[in-house]
Amino acid sequence: MNRIKVINEPSELVPMLRSVDTPVKREVLKEVTLEWRTADEIEEKYGREGRDAIVFFEKMKLVEMRWISTDGNYPKKSYHTYYTSFNINAQWPVYEISDVLTAAMMSEEEYSEIEAKILAEVGKDGKFSGDIAEILGLSSTMLKSLVRRSVKMDYRGHRIELIKEEK
Repeated sequence: MNRIKVINEPSELVPMLRSVDTPVKREVLKEVTLEWRTADEIEEKYGREGRDAIVFFEKMKLVEMRWISTDGNYPKKSYHTYYTSFNINAQWPVYEISDVLTAAMMSEEEYSEIEAKILAEVGKDGKFSGDIAEILGLSSTMLKSLVRRSVKMDYRGHRIELIKEEK
C-alpha cells in the first residue's frame, strides 16, 4: 500500500530533515524501507546510534511497528517505514521557515542546551505551549520545531508533555 505523508505545517519538516542528518540514520532508514527489522538487528549492524535512530523514527512517526516471533521466542518489535513518499506544500512566510531550518540544523550542543530549558519548563506534568514560548522568548513555530526534534517530549494538543519510556 502506498502511503503519502502530506506536510502542511513548516515544523513538520524538522523530523524529515533530522531523519537523514547522519550517515547511520540514512542507512537505517534505507534498511527499514526495504524490509522489516528489529531494533536488535539494527543495533547489531549499526551500533547504539542505529537503535537511537529507530527510536527517533518511531517518535517522529516515520516507521510502523509490528510484533514478530522468531524461533519460538518472545515476540519482538520490528520496524518498517510507514510512508512511501512525501508531499510538501511549501508556501510559508520567511520568518517561519527560517525558524524551522534553524531548529533542524542547529548543533547538538546548542540544541541540548535549549531542550533542557524547555524540559525544565514542561516539568513532569506538561505545560501549555504558549506559556513556554512566552517564558523562553520563542516564536510558536520555533518551539514546535524544537519539540518535534526531541525524543523526550511531544505535543498533546496545545500542551507539551514528556514522552513516557517503555519498560
